[in-house]
Amino acid sequence: MPSSKSAVRTVGGHKVSCGHLFPFGVSHVPAGVNFSIFSAHATGCTLVLFQPDKEKPVAEIPFPDDFRLGHVWAMVVHDIDYNDLEYGFRMHGPWSPKEGHYFDDSKILLDPHAREIVGREDWMQPPPASRKPVFRSRVPGGKGVMEPNTVRRLANSELVIYEMHLRGFTRHPSSGVKNPGTYAGLAEKIQSLADLGVNCVELMPVFEFDETENLRTNPTDGETLCNYWGYSTVGFFAPKASYAAGAAQKLQVEEMKQMVRSLHGAGIEVMLDVVFNHTAEGGAEGPVFSFRGIDNKTWYILDGAGNFANYSGCGNTMNCNYPAVREFVISCLRYWASEYHIDGFRFDLASILGRDTQGAPLANPPLLEFLAHDPALADCKLVAEAWDAGGLYQVGNFPNYGRWMEWNGKYRDCMRRFLKGDQGMVGEVVQRILGSPDLYAAAGRKPTASVNFITCHDGFTLRDLFSYNGKHNLENGESNRDGSDDNQSWNCGAEGETEDPAIRALRVRQCKNAMTLLMVSQGVPMLNMGDEFGRTQRGNNNAYCHDADWNWLNWDTDAEGREIHRYTKSIIAFRKANPVLRQPEFLSERDQVGSGYPDISWHGVLPWHPDWSASSRSVAFMLCGRHSKSIGGLPHFIYVVCNMYYQPLNFGLPVLPKSMKWHRFADTSLPAPADICDIGGETLLPVQKSYTAAEWSIAILIGK
Repeated sequence: MPSSKSAVRTVGGHKVSCGHLFPFGVSHVPAGVNFSIFSAHATGCTLVLFQPDKEKPVAEIPFPDDFRLGHVWAMVVHDIDYNDLEYGFRMHGPWSPKEGHYFDDSKILLDPHAREIVGREDWMQPPPASRKPVFRSRVPGGKGVMEPNTVRRLANSELVIYEMHLRGFTRHPSSGVKNPGTYAGLAEKIQSLADLGVNCVELMPVFEFDETENLRTNPTDGETLCNYWGYSTVGFFAPKASYAAGAAQKLQVEEMKQMVRSLHGAGIEVMLDVVFNHTAEGGAEGPVFSFRGIDNKTWYILDGAGNFANYSGCGNTMNCNYPAVREFVISCLRYWASEYHIDGFRFDLASILGRDTQGAPLANPPLLEFLAHDPALADCKLVAEAWDAGGLYQVGNFPNYGRWMEWNGKYRDCMRRFLKGDQGMVGEVVQRILGSPDLYAAAGRKPTASVNFITCHDGFTLRDLFSYNGKHNLENGESNRDGSDDNQSWNCGAEGETEDPAIRALRVRQCKNAMTLLMVSQGVPMLNMGDEFGRTQRGNNNAYCHDADWNWLNWDTDAEGREIHRYTKSIIAFRKANPVLRQPEFLSERDQVGSGYPDISWHGVLPWHPDWSASSRSVAFMLCGRHSKSIGGLPHFIYVVCNMYYQPLNFGLPVLPKSMKWHRFADTSLPAPADICDIGGETLLPVQKSYTAAEWSIAILIGK
């Protein structure tokens, strides 16, 4: 109920009254500032107020017992100047780890709903010694003004996603931006993204995290290793402060919002990589900065002895399907969608979100269903990394409610094996090119359920995929034990960098092959930052701890990088110009429009006779543009020839309708600039009956 003057009392030297239970966290009310916090097991709560950079609080205000309803404490403080005011909570209760309780009222805890967190404004720099605790919640400076959401979100079938590390995207001096490594820096490089042709950026974690956790030394060069990627969340409602050029002025919220506005202005959507499977508090020996001290037994999955379940591989697992935690996740995403106009969310280790309070997989997980049907998130993209560190692998059967998309790990693994020439892959390659109907069609899902990728932040870059047979992670300081051993990579004849021109040319060709497969496959393609330039991580397939120039995007690429960039830009444009490549429904392999040709057909060295044998390393397919279900589809034919054999193959070409002829749009085996044409400038084939595809190459022919 709203406070009244008659309800005001003095506690801890301040005028207070009973507050609003909701929303949790801090909110501005006409009479003052409302503080609300939830704990099912605490016996008491004290609000602690600070001035910036002061070690000692300026006030400690215990919540009166009658300001509590159920498990929620709520209080309005009337006589405070909230400008530049920081706060935290002391929670009172038992210390009994075996029973799941870690209450310690000597610790000042972060508000789980804090919209601004201070303490790490300078990347990798220690805060002033007077700042204790390091992380503090900050009272927002005002009520804020909701902006109209005028952005028209793209259909899933239209997306071309670009996964990036926000700091790494512009941190390198070659980026040439005024504010490298920041939200503002990314905004300065938007035109480069638009020119490339991507229309959605997927930002690796930008929620507040502590890059200085688990500091150690690179054993090879003495570099300080840190939490560079940020998959270890401190605050779920607060943007990372040190990613702001104006962090010293506490401008991270406005700067991130302006970055999103600028991306939207260029027609680029913004998707956030969110980590709700665990927090930065780690296992039993980890730090206590918020959740564990507020209500450990509620926030985390524990066994009967109080031990932390570890389905995340990071020491703890959030209790996502406990009602209060579930509501926290939903409220968080609503906040980012409404306040920042974020267009979608990619959920790290999302299978954890489908586990019950004892850790068992649920057939109908409440959180996943709530998110799928939440009215505020109705047009937001929801993307699952459909596995977790506990062995739950759900690609193809992630609980989806007709809404969820998935990172298709089977696409990645299949295409990697096919590209390096493994036998017996052609049958599966067909399924992946079709948008993986073997995984999704039976459940009534669409090709857009599949986010197709060959590389991502986790693993080799595209260049390294064809430069290394094994991982080279000694620089991580873990004796090369970390990172995946199942890379399905191929070094093309030499491990690592080489001056051999034939090997280098083959590696460039393989990068083009991978980009081509991505862009001619049904579903949603996703590129990894820098792959368009041939970025290398020197064989490191787990570069999570390196804030180093070699792990940033170097914009001064070499001739090979420029060649890959030009090809990538052109093949993205080709996809966008041909709606038949991005159909919202599965292709049927039948003629449903009377064109005389199926919507898609499969071929081998002989037209209409694909080689399904176990030894096959090649396949061709033809798309009839007259079947396009999207407006603007051209009535021409697209013929894609894939030869991953170690010698050239001569492919007979299907007969086109009269007056049409075959033209070459792309051939990855040809030297630039002949490797790919401008749209509309395809080269007429002098021989119309056959086409010779070089070893490890892909060609795209246009019948027009």
